[in-house]
Amino acid sequence: MKIEGTVALVTGGASGLGEATVRKLVANGGKAVAVDLNEERGQALASELGDAVAFVKADVTSADEVQAAIDAARAMGDLRIAVCCAGVGWAARTVGRDGSPHDYDLFKKVIEINLIGSFNVTRLAAAAMSANEAIAGERGVIVNTASIAAFEGQIGQVAYAASKGGVVGMTVPAARDLAKVGVRVCAIAPGTFDTPMLAALPEEAREALGAAIPNPQRLGDPAEYGALVAHIAENAYLNAAVIRLDGALRMGPR
Repeated sequence: MKIEGTVALVTGGASGLGEATVRKLVANGGKAVAVDLNEERGQALASELGDAVAFVKADVTSADEVQAAIDAARAMGDLRIAVCCAGVGWAARTVGRDGSPHDYDLFKKVIEINLIGSFNVTRLAAAAMSANEAIAGERGVIVNTASIAAFEGQIGQVAYAASKGGVVGMTVPAARDLAKVGVRVCAIAPGTFDTPMLAALPEEAREALGAAIPNPQRLGDPAEYGALVAHIAENAYLNAAVIRLDGALRMGPR
């Protein structure tokens, strides 16, 4: 699928991996709707990139708000690409050092945003894409964001790893479900990336995280995530794949 002339929906599109994806798709001739809760950053991105980008404030767990964002994308042209980058992560052990159990509502919240939110976008975007005219048999592609924590979740990541494991787990059945309507589904499992989530860490800690990555020994650049999204969109034979983007990192227990 050619990116040029297509419209994309990118959740978490105002910063980090999502922002880098918006920038890459626009640089390749596409248009994008950046979906985020951060209105200030989202409006700033749309102002910077001009008519090619629209910002819509929306919560990925809301069916109505996501549908409104999809409607905004379809108003710009055929929605053919959807990328889910919105997510959260809080550290908590199953049983804390003080003997207290993991907060139940916190676990549910992580699952709701990272997994259910991704599915919400997937189902609504796929329904919209199914109405597109097929181009070489394709009507759209959906890229969800997992994490290497789905495979090697660390201490304190039980909620996060479970949510991202769910994203991995739904990739194959979603791709099979949508094969008849010509919509592909893939997932990217990033390692340690230089995103706003890590920006608050001391430089010493950031350097240590980068040094732990085998090759290249640095944090991932969000632009590298955006480049992989663009490749998935343009490579019609990539379907039901979960691609690790991690510099060969295999996380230890801590």
